[in-house]
Amino acid sequence: MLTKQLDDKSYHQFRLFLEQQCGIVLGESKQYLVKSRLAPLMAKFDVGSLSELVAQTLNPVKRQLRAAVIDAMTTNETLWFRDGYPFELLKKDLLPGFKNQRAPLKIWSAASSSGQEPYSIAMAVYEFQQSNPGAFPGGVQIIGTDISTSMLDHCKHAHYDSLALARGLSLERQRQFFESSGNGTLKVKDVIKKMVSFRQLNLLNSYSLMGQFDLVFCRNVLIYFAPELKSKIISQIHATLKKDCFLFLGASESLSGISQDFNMIRCNPGIVYQKK
Repeated sequence: MLTKQLDDKSYHQFRLFLEQQCGIVLGESKQYLVKSRLAPLMAKFDVGSLSELVAQTLNPVKRQLRAAVIDAMTTNETLWFRDGYPFELLKKDLLPGFKNQRAPLKIWSAASSSGQEPYSIAMAVYEFQQSNPGAFPGGVQIIGTDISTSMLDHCKHAHYDSLALARGLSLERQRQFFESSGNGTLKVKDVIKKMVSFRQLNLLNSYSLMGQFDLVFCRNVLIYFAPELKSKIISQIHATLKKDCFLFLGASESLSGISQDFNMIRCNPGIVYQKK
């Protein structure tokens, strides 16, 4: 019989493990979240209790289990064109400043989850190109990163069911940017898919191999990190941005008390940060 209870000692050990591995800080009373995320792994790894699952996860030799646990704890729901305004701001105010540059337009989606954000960015860029023939003569490169390898596989596959498509995607965009996959799902059309590539990245690690970007989306990510880790992540993102280029954060996030290396630009609606 599987035991889904998690004793206080195991929960404390797991909180430390998760913060050390991926920077995510769990509160004192988030046992319910850990139970709901990790319970499905008990049968898969033939473990009788959540406490035993945590104990095995702490063992560095258990690489497959540790990867599955991190996947389970870092997978978050997302939706298309989340909050709306960043994508309208992108098309109306920011992309015009890059449309004639000879180098490729490079955009980074720093927590791509199941792919909705980077593909939404690609759709917005494509719509801009349709209204501005000849824009971005150097091409467009959108990179989506995530810590979860299972989510990245989903992103690369680019197949979505009707429930996922209904979350923030208009019928017009569904018709324009998706086609039937023949198995009850829709897949992203190649004209959008070819604009986006994906790679695994832990935001606590180095970004030096990522190159330089014109725009970075790091939205609804910082809320999961401790203050000192937020500062580290923003400092590293700052280093990846080209001079005077732009960073998008989530609607409930800000750089107040974290970094003074950006100018905050108030838009109507929303906020974008420009590298000093």
